[in-house]
Amino acid sequence: MSLQGLSTFLAVAEHHSFSAAAAALGISRSAVSQAVRALEAELGAALLVRTTRSVRLTDAGARLAAEAGPALHRAEDALAAVRGGDGTAGVLRLTVPHIAVPSMVAPLLPRLRARHPALGIEISVDDRLVDIIAERFDAGIRLGEAIEKHMVGVRISEAFRFVVVGAPAYFARHGTPTHPRDLVEHECIGWRGPTSGVLYRWEFERRGRELAIAVPSTIVTGDTALALRAAADGLGLAYVDEHTARPLVKDKQLVVVLEPYLPTVPGFFLYFPEASRTLPKLRALIELFKEPRR
Repeated sequence: MSLQGLSTFLAVAEHHSFSAAAAALGISRSAVSQAVRALEAELGAALLVRTTRSVRLTDAGARLAAEAGPALHRAEDALAAVRGGDGTAGVLRLTVPHIAVPSMVAPLLPRLRARHPALGIEISVDDRLVDIIAERFDAGIRLGEAIEKHMVGVRISEAFRFVVVGAPAYFARHGTPTHPRDLVEHECIGWRGPTSGVLYRWEFERRGRELAIAVPSTIVTGDTALALRAAADGLGLAYVDEHTARPLVKDKQLVVVLEPYLPTVPGFFLYFPEASRTLPKLRALIELFKEPRR
């Protein structure tokens, strides 16, 4: 009963909702509530604070989720691996940023499914700095500079640039910037970080010197695809990764400017806790990332 209640509690902790946990587990909301109450009674401690609008963890609940969640997750993986025979059954849960989807994630899915048909895949596309242990992800993808030191990082891409792009029609009307400081005289499409809520300062570098510019943002978004579309429509300049911009640049809908100052980032890394390194499903993913791109 304790393990069943623990699994139910962890689902509530993950979704911050009894209803969402019930939907994920395929049981009724009342069954979820009863299981959590029984666990709290058995432990003699309140694990959740319930209001009409929200569910949050108590200190005891947060401690239980942090310590028991990963252990139960690994146990579920071990059971699934034995049932699956090849060790890659179960569900691989990943959190990835939007910019990694077109170049890193989408091309990998057909090969992963073809090679490991018993493996389920759940991908959360989220630009937040996600705590993969607390939110029960197996791994995540981030730029190398954003990985916590206690995580294992495996390089899955080469270094690449961030670029400033605009439509030819925009430059015909407003002129072309030749130095990052010129951007304060231009219309820009800003990006607000979902974790900090701060408007991102565009970063540049030249000959080892770094420069960050707070650009005037007539449009602000957290979606790269929308920023590119707005730039292609002549609404302003966008600051995006080169992979995502390349198709529109190739079609001449966008032009790259400020070439001498564009920064290079370390590239994408797959990251995960050290304890997860030996998971068969994670090893399978790493092996696919290591294979040459087609």
